[in-house]
This record gives sequence, C-alpha cells and structure tokens, in this order.
Amino acid sequence: MPVDFKQEGHVAYVTLNRPEAMNSLDPESVTQLTQIWSEIKNNSDIRVSVLTGTGEKSFCTGTDMKKTPPPDECMAAIWLRDGQPIIPHMKMWKPIICAINGYAIGGGLEMALACDLRISSTKAKFGLTEVKVASLAGLNGTQCLPRAIPQAVAMKMLLTGEMIDAQEALRVGLVSDVVEPDALMDLAKKYAEKIASNAPLSVKAAKQAIIMGLDMPLDQGIAFSHLLWGVLRDTEDRKEGFQAFAEKRAPEWKGK
Repeated sequence: MPVDFKQEGHVAYVTLNRPEAMNSLDPESVTQLTQIWSEIKNNSDIRVSVLTGTGEKSFCTGTDMKKTPPPDECMAAIWLRDGQPIIPHMKMWKPIICAINGYAIGGGLEMALACDLRISSTKAKFGLTEVKVASLAGLNGTQCLPRAIPQAVAMKMLLTGEMIDAQEALRVGLVSDVVEPDALMDLAKKYAEKIASNAPLSVKAAKQAIIMGLDMPLDQGIAFSHLLWGVLRDTEDRKEGFQAFAEKRAPEWKGK
C-alpha cells in the first residue's frame, strides 16, 4: 500500500510509503489519504497524529507527474473529490505533527503546511517549485506559506521556485526543530505522546483558538478564547484535572 497507517495508544501514524517515487502522490495514495484523514477525524480514541514519509531522502515531492491523470480528470479533481482533500483539513481540531524526513516539495510542502507542528531532519529541503513547470501551488501554498514564514521569504520561494534547507527553515520558523535523521521519529513520538497525555478537549480548544483567532482582530480573538474557556469550565475532564492535581496522581481523561 502506498500509505501506511497504524495507531499506538492515542497516537495515529501516517506514513507515505513510495520511496521508489520519492513518496510522491499517485491516485491510489490520494484515495488512501482521504480515507485515513476521515478515520482520524472520526475516531474518538485518536488524539494526535504524526505524518511522515519512508526513508531519509524524501518526505513527499507532491504529484507523481508520471501518473498524473489525463485532462478529463485532473489531479485536483481527484484530490478534492467529495469535498475530502488529501491534506489534513485545516479545521480538524486534533493536532497533527509533520516529521519531514527529506524533500518536501510542491504538494508535499503543502501537506506539511496544513499540519500544526513541523519538525525536520537535517536532510530536509523545502520548496514550492510549481512555477518551474508552468503551474501553481494550488492546494494551500500561496496562502499558508506567507502565514507561516516572513512574507518576503515566502515570496522569494514562490516566485523563484528555489528551495531552502533545514537550517534555513528553522531560522525563518517553518519548522520548530531540526534533528539528525535517526532521531526524527523519536522526537515526533515524544511530542505526540506529550500532546496525547493532555486533556483532549483542551488540546482541541487550544488549536481552534489559535487557528480561528489568527483570522480575527485581537479583541475578537480574545473574546473567542474566553468563550472556549467557558465551554471547558464545566466538563468532566476539567473536574478530573483539578482532582488529580490535588491527589497528586495522573489524570484519567474521558474527553467529556
């Protein structure tokens, strides 16, 4: 299968598994990814996900141009069929960690941009190179990249098609951590388990407050955050959290 999926505890691991094709996306990969993100979204036992690729050379290089469908059914139509994009939905409030193990180009970088926490190996390279083939970063790249890094840097990447390396990605804030390749998944697992150990409703609310608040004026964002705080106040998990703290024990979250 071109995409591997497994669940360990409350963590889901999604691995692009076409190393012979630089983990690029063919129609079968697209179909699997839409099904996997739907499963993650609807499975209440999953609290956080890790997205990565097989090997050390490439995370994902976007569309497999050797298998791009003919014009009567373009790749975009397949990606967006039934309203289910291959990229993690921006309003799926369960956090997603992207462990970038190599080239993240085109749709690969756009998938990474849809994730909440991006970490990379020292071998990673990042680029939206579509202008070099008379195309455009058409999923989310033109909108999300300038929101993730300084506009001048995003503009340079989008207009020149040039790539940046892992250290530059760290410098401009595209990723939060850069580690050696053999330490990448250990770090991803560490972050995932740390997130999964927190109250799931609170984690979802924190992500929602951040994502939606970025599109609001500050006073409205603060008001929305206060609203979410009020929603959480009377949950069973909040009572459990306070009781567990008083009793000096680990809390047992129910997501209620």
